Amino acid sequence: MDRKQKIAYIELLEEKQRRAEHRKLSSYYPDAGPLRRELYKPHMAFLAAGADHRERAMIAANRTGKTEGVGGYELTLHLTGRYPAWWKGKRFDRPIRAWAAGSTGQAVREILQEKLLGPINAIGTGLIPGEYIANTKRKGGNVPDAIESVSVKHITGKNSRLIFKSYDQKRKAFEGTEQDVIWLDEEPDIGIYTECTIRTMTTHGIVMLTLTPLQGLSEVILQFLPGGKPPEEASQRYVVNATWDDAPHLSKHDRDELWASVPVYQRDARAKGIPQLGSGAIYPIGEEEVLVPDFEFPDYWPRVYGMDVGWNWTAAVWATHDRENDIVYLYSGYKQGQEKPPVHVNAINARGAWIPGVIDPASQGSSQRDGAKLVTEYRDLGLNLSFAENAVEAGIHATWLRLATGRLKIFKSCAQWFEEFRLYRRDEKGKVVKINDHLMDATRYLIMSGIQRAELMPVETYAARMYTDEDQSYDILRHGM
Repeated sequence: MDRKQKIAYIELLEEKQRRAEHRKLSSYYPDAGPLRRELYKPHMAFLAAGADHRERAMIAANRTGKTEGVGGYELTLHLTGRYPAWWKGKRFDRPIRAWAAGSTGQAVREILQEKLLGPINAIGTGLIPGEYIANTKRKGGNVPDAIESVSVKHITGKNSRLIFKSYDQKRKAFEGTEQDVIWLDEEPDIGIYTECTIRTMTTHGIVMLTLTPLQGLSEVILQFLPGGKPPEEASQRYVVNATWDDAPHLSKHDRDELWASVPVYQRDARAKGIPQLGSGAIYPIGEEEVLVPDFEFPDYWPRVYGMDVGWNWTAAVWATHDRENDIVYLYSGYKQGQEKPPVHVNAINARGAWIPGVIDPASQGSSQRDGAKLVTEYRDLGLNLSFAENAVEAGIHATWLRLATGRLKIFKSCAQWFEEFRLYRRDEKGKVVKINDHLMDATRYLIMSGIQRAELMPVETYAARMYTDEDQSYDILRHGM
């Protein structure tokens, strides 16, 4: 080629590159190739669920593509009205009003603004193609180069409007106007989240939440994971989880490198999107590390239970102690609300009337029923109870030490215990959240005061159980029934 042809060729390559940079959106979820959409199952499930669910959350590991490949991608489709042929999710047949929000003004500029628009000196190279950006408006304040709003050309010929917001603007900044789409990247507080759902109610709009759950099972997370688990299918809320294994763009080397760089207590949150290991969790340890399959334990291991009482809820946990290895096993649990003491006593005695218990010292107060002291009433009904030490932080620390060192294990069948374990957390001020924590309190009493009270099965009980079957076989029943 002569010099003129070379220049023309270079110009063609530059134009091709420029067009590619302005068509980032089209690179997502192709029909074929290593990044084809069929490999991104959680992402596809989240996008499709918008057709039926007003509120959606992708609770995912870092680097899974939740921000750009889910939140930003879907928002761009709604702003432009240009949906791909394979699209099964929510559709708007008109221009929309939308918000995109993140934790701080700087985070919004560096993450959301850049992913949607591109760098400030290359607007149009982000997810929203440059040819569809009608205009942008700069934001005043102390965050340089921040964009406040964008007008986006819709397929109808009119314009959609996008406004960037941040959680540090506080709840009042999210009041007022109706919106069609609100995208929240990372977790807001419950006040902001509630305002966002209200803004979309009359428009039949949607709220999208994309986050890595570093705050534990917070109030917002619990909107999507009641009891620490996904909601019923009929719920207006939808949640999907994505781990590093759901991100084909991450190589094994990438995953190994990321894993090594993450603090141990955050690994499940950052690698698997599991909320209970966020910073709010009181016991930052994975369920799989404390759960054991139910097994038949020897009758010569002593037993005890811890009990938390009240009208709304009465709860108890039973444990046996392998003294040789100093391992405590929680093997049974009980939790029942708004019942009289005789009902609770029957349930407790069914697990072994001989087993001693330790009880919340608050039981020395009056019951809501008739003013009698609860502990006296339970003792009169035959329970062998003594008062537990109720130093909250000391009890939490003692329980945590046993969990962390493998000296406290929980039987898999204790489903209610694990439900509370997932929810047991501190608020933003570091205080224990006193909601749905009765089995956790009972466990604390047991660890602080119950282990030393644990007793062996009485000889008469042991003898009576030796010959229960026709073949006079020795029957080991772990619940003592």
